[in-house]
Amino acid sequence: MLYDIKLHIGYDYDTPASGARHMLRLLPLSLPGRQRLIAGAVNVSPQADEQLSLVDFFGNPATSVLFRSSHEKLDIRMQARVQVDQVEMVADFSPLIEKLKPELEAVWSLDADSPHHLAGPSPRLPSDRDIAAYARDCIKPGQTVREAAFAICKRIHKDFKYDPDATTVDTTPAEAFKLKRGVCQDFSHVMIIALRSLGIPAGYVSGFLRTLPPPGKERLEGADAMHAWVRVWCGESLGYIELDPTNDIPAGSDHIVVAYGRDYADVAPVIGVLKSYGKHTTLQAVDVIPLK
Repeated sequence: MLYDIKLHIGYDYDTPASGARHMLRLLPLSLPGRQRLIAGAVNVSPQADEQLSLVDFFGNPATSVLFRSSHEKLDIRMQARVQVDQVEMVADFSPLIEKLKPELEAVWSLDADSPHHLAGPSPRLPSDRDIAAYARDCIKPGQTVREAAFAICKRIHKDFKYDPDATTVDTTPAEAFKLKRGVCQDFSHVMIIALRSLGIPAGYVSGFLRTLPPPGKERLEGADAMHAWVRVWCGESLGYIELDPTNDIPAGSDHIVVAYGRDYADVAPVIGVLKSYGKHTTLQAVDVIPLK
């Protein structure tokens, strides 16, 4: 699939910010055999005093912006054209869950793609006994790693209700787990903790998801939003697979990857600091437009 993607994030401050520095992770990745960024740009208004493009540790493109002067608003816009190929699910060559540990120990690499980064607690994802017990209840004896990942994905989709009013970006996985409600970030965080509790390395994927309007209805501009799903390491032979617990599906050609990380803290679309006080309002609109 070929897509044109447009994103707009806006901030309106009650009190003008006298200075700010932000890190933006908004451009889709280029992934051999999976996804190709044909063209893309990130623009901010007002114009930044400094703007720098870089690549972070996990290989995600990022844009650093610095504002020295006072500003009441900040508008961030991203435009991109990206080609996404369908990833076919291959035969299950993953080991039994209890056989995964020796395979993980045999991996000596600590580069960006190493499963060791996804095996233990991370900034937003501490160990959780209740989620670990939930994970054990989801699996059956003799399951492979991939079978366990699919089982947990399906169980979360069944047990949790999508409710954008139930949580915020700062809601902890433990809180979301008790509520059994939330959004894609919450579903993904709970699934990652559950998998890690079983010794299965898992990480966070930030991106876009093409959404389809109801039959007979026109697609609404700005109706799409940024999405999140889970990356699971299934051993040396199978490698990584990606599952979407919000929709209980493997990531496919409708899923457009922006960034990989351990949890949301590594891939937040906008993160930074500013000099201000009081409240601010935020808006976000995303258009994922299929071309062919």
